[in-house]
Amino acid sequence: MVKQFSVQTGGQGLHEITATVQSLVREAKVTEGLCTLFVRHTSASLLVQENADPSAKRDLERWIARLVPEGDAFYTHDTEGPDDMPAHIKAALTATSLSIPIVERALALGTWQGIYLWEHRRRGGRRELVLHIGT
Repeated sequence: MVKQFSVQTGGQGLHEITATVQSLVREAKVTEGLCTLFVRHTSASLLVQENADPSAKRDLERWIARLVPEGDAFYTHDTEGPDDMPAHIKAALTATSLSIPIVERALALGTWQGIYLWEHRRRGGRRELVLHIGT
């Protein structure tokens, strides 16, 4: 099964999409298999991370902003603004796809794990994702 869906982001940061992905897995009625998720953009990424304590999310967002700052004179690719090249670098350092096992019609995530779309652009936007479920 292949499903395409979109997520509207309001700007930079981690946007949890666990419930949406889990719903699509249930809809597929697959008892055991593999869920592969892919984001079709070069300035956003995917992440499995803690979803219990919001401070973990904030720390990750601050860490990547410090690691790849906007406005660095080294960047030449700034067609869409000062966050353009940093967004591409952040996506390159993280992941554009995830694979998560399906066990008993559910994602086999750990107790404190959630799936996040990581928006790297300040303005955010509509992000397209492709989900594949195989057995």
